[in-house]
Amino acid sequence: MEARFNYYGTALAPKFMRYLQSAAKVVADSALPKSTQHLVELRASQINGCGFCVDMHSKDAAHAGETSVRLNLVAAWREATVFTDAERAALELTEQGTRIADAAGGVTDEAWANAAKHYDEDQLAALISLIALINAWNRMNVITRNPAGDYQPGQWG
Repeated sequence: MEARFNYYGTALAPKFMRYLQSAAKVVADSALPKSTQHLVELRASQINGCGFCVDMHSKDAAHAGETSVRLNLVAAWREATVFTDAERAALELTEQGTRIADAAGGVTDEAWANAAKHYDEDQLAALISLIALINAWNRMNVITRNPAGDYQPGQWG
């Protein structure tokens, strides 16, 4: 499979991606736990059907020490016993924040309150930013059909 368009080879993309990468660095350097960041990136990418990002974020998470059991259960996190209450809150917020068009009310007050119970304001800001950011990356890769499988951990930072 080949990408239908080499978005990353255009003159505009490097300029745009510098801003996305700067935003990603702000989130990566935040107090939001790294394991939560990996889970959020993986779950949103699964929902959006972004094979490129599922490949990348599952490999990066494994490289950072995440277990295969947890990575394999992200899509079924509600039924899994391997996630903390805080991670569950982040995954719920991720799902609702990613599926905005599917829910007439967007993110529920219950999901928000649960996340706010586990994360301070800076962590919530990082979580919201990460959900928005991974959804942007997913959309760029899904639109262009960027293929999955060749990513190597740490390849881009």
